[in-house]
Amino acid sequence: MSTARSTAGSTARSTRGAALETEEHQALRAAVAALGKRYGRAYMTRVVADGGHPDELWADAAKLGYLGVNLPEEYGGGGGGISELSIVLEELGAAGSPLLMMVVSPAICGTVIARFGTEEQKRAWLPGLADGSRTMAFGITEPDAGSNSHRITTTARRDPDSGDWLLTGRKVFISGVDIADATLIVGRTSDARTSSLKPCLFIVPRDTPGFERRQIAMELQAAEKQFELVLDDVRLPADALVGDEDAGLLQLFAGLNPERIMTAAFALGMARYALDRATEYAKERTVWKTPIGAHQAIAHPLAQSHIEIELARLMTQKAARLYDEGDDTAAGEAANMAKLAAADACVKAVDQAVHTLGGNGLTKEFGLASLIVASRVARIAPVSREMILNYVSHQTLGLPKSY
Repeated sequence: MSTARSTAGSTARSTRGAALETEEHQALRAAVAALGKRYGRAYMTRVVADGGHPDELWADAAKLGYLGVNLPEEYGGGGGGISELSIVLEELGAAGSPLLMMVVSPAICGTVIARFGTEEQKRAWLPGLADGSRTMAFGITEPDAGSNSHRITTTARRDPDSGDWLLTGRKVFISGVDIADATLIVGRTSDARTSSLKPCLFIVPRDTPGFERRQIAMELQAAEKQFELVLDDVRLPADALVGDEDAGLLQLFAGLNPERIMTAAFALGMARYALDRATEYAKERTVWKTPIGAHQAIAHPLAQSHIEIELARLMTQKAARLYDEGDDTAAGEAANMAKLAAADACVKAVDQAVHTLGGNGLTKEFGLASLIVASRVARIAPVSREMILNYVSHQTLGLPKSY
């Protein structure tokens, strides 16, 4: 955190709505916003068009300590939490250059290994995840199960002779497998006492024999590609298992709550970027000698978007704080609410921004049209808004299940 404090500048835009945050968090926002401004939307658009990855931005963010700000100091991280990491992602997104792999590598995988990994796993992975030299993907979604951990069919069984694990199954819509050094795969093992299957997490290096990937063609314009994975009796050493075999569900949700919080931050950044572009345009675009932003039909929807973004940000901050304080149950509820609120705010902000610019909103020059597809991602992944509503209705309100 010392890096953020020493390099922080103060801009109204980057700290807007952050009055409830500590001075350290506000300084972090300002510093990351300054980094994002040096790259911006034009940089990310160029990278995607060239079929590349934002390596320069990733390296600069790593050098400043932002990528591992949530990881333990003893392994090269910043000693902060998801609160700090979500600020980094939001501000980069607000500058038009979000790093999607932050959701996966330091937030999900880094958190799971930091909380539950063996000492050997921590030493092997956390320093690289913290300094950006190594990345890890996360594989949970399956063709017939989505993200429902109870229906996952990827299974792991022990080789009775060697003690190795044999992992078999399929995964879909797994981000960044081509650039990740390994993928944290969610599988299921058989409980010897009950014969039921329980979730477990395994570190699978990219070049492991039997671990195959196929890129999925997407309309989404993003640097991070999506993949289908096939695991055909992938042989892993005994120490590939992360944490306790009997605590898999707890370990899984230790990664899923940060994923939801970081997805909310991703959506908030995108929403802020879109709203800022629309606001600037509404101030400058003149019709009949009056800026169009003077008309309530333009001004009120933009004001409504700002309100919804700020409300979603408050819930995201709450969820991150609860998680960092170790209250996993309360964080689970708040993280789901934050993700839903931020995703909805993002979709509305992008739609209103495009509408405000009219035909210009669909041009490459203004860079908003591609966000129409991107904004939908937050509503769909990593869990749909309908499943979040199911969670709240069952877990919070105590209503009976319909399935």
